[in-house]
Amino acid sequence: MISDADIHLYTASTMNGWKPTIYLEEAGVPYDLTYIDFSKKEQKSDWYMKLNPNGRIPTIVDRSNNDFVVFESGAILWYLAEKYGKFLSSHPNERSETLQWVMFQMGGIGPMMGQAMYFQRIAAKQGHEDPFAIKRYVEETRRLLEVLNTRLEGRDYLVGNAFSIADITTYPWARAYYWAKVNVDGLPHLRSWFDRIDKRAPTQRALEIPKPFWAAFGKGDVEAQERENAERFKSDVKTD
Repeated sequence: MISDADIHLYTASTMNGWKPTIYLEEAGVPYDLTYIDFSKKEQKSDWYMKLNPNGRIPTIVDRSNNDFVVFESGAILWYLAEKYGKFLSSHPNERSETLQWVMFQMGGIGPMMGQAMYFQRIAAKQGHEDPFAIKRYVEETRRLLEVLNTRLEGRDYLVGNAFSIADITTYPWARAYYWAKVNVDGLPHLRSWFDRIDKRAPTQRALEIPKPFWAAFGKGDVEAQERENAERFKSDVKTD
């Protein structure tokens, strides 16, 4: 059966992979989804690389726009927000603030937390433990979360006190502090923000698409999912 949904999403259950899913679920936009199986390295397959030359997820194809392809999670959120007119203010200054916080996540929180996760949850589990790298990335992640905590003082959300793509892009990463083994004690405004978004049913539904990975948030059988995750990326760990 041919779908009439405009958006075809290619993704997996990762912090970046959840971003467009959260948007589409929150916006109530119909979409088709193709799960990209990392264990089969589908993200590096010829057909997928034609869509996303970087061989990463997520990617969308907008059928209503001549099959226009968008990759990079932040760019996808901006595209969807402009297309559907949701979760992005029409006020120029607030739009700029939103872009600033999206870039803050893309350039800071994501890369730093990603490395903290990699060195502790993958490399160390493969016998390649690097205390210097772990300390570096954990401490920098904590600093970035402190920046978020300061920003959120007296605010419900990151920009204009309205849920926006700034929150969508940041939440799945910051909320996964457990997986990065970063302490969030003493960050009450950040925790309140977590609690607020934890109660948003569409966002929580999105975190189970294409399949749950609740270990990232310290839930479920963490040890089993950690072993599975480490094994999946075994070939990526550099050994002497």
